[in-house]
Formats: sequence, structure tokens, C-alpha cells
Amino acid sequence: MTIAELTIFFGWMSVINISLLLFYVLILMTCRCCIESIHSKLFGVSKDVLPSIYMEFLGRYKILIIFFNLAPYLALRIFM
Repeated sequence: MTIAELTIFFGWMSVINISLLLFYVLILMTCRCCIESIHSKLFGVSKDVLPSIYMEFLGRYKILIIFFNLAPYLALRIFM
């Protein structure tokens, strides 16, 4: 695999993961009541704790996207 192919791969991987992150944020913003009731019944967690769990999930997912997708993509773009 060449450096150009790796750059394209990491670029599309970044686009897909950032799109998923935005999708998760939009779903949490628009359907929060439905999602909280489903998750509280499914996992036995109170509705008061769920917003902090959601924010922790989104924050960790964003860090993983930056670390495993954007950083290699930018490093390869600088290298080329």
C-alpha cells in the first residue's frame, strides 16, 4: 500500500467517523426523551445519570477519532 493510498484511506475513515459522531449528537439532541427511557429500562440506569454517560461516550469517541483517524491523516498529508 502506498502513502497516497493510506492518505485516502485515513481521509475517508475520518469522514465516516466524524459523520457518525455528528449523527449521534443529532439523535441525542432530537430524541433525547425516547433514548433515555429506552436506555434506562434496558440497562437499569436512572435517567439522571444518563446525560453524563452520553457526554462521556461522545467525548471518548471524539478523542479516538482525533487520535486514530485525524492525526495519521494530517501526518500523511504533511509528509506528502
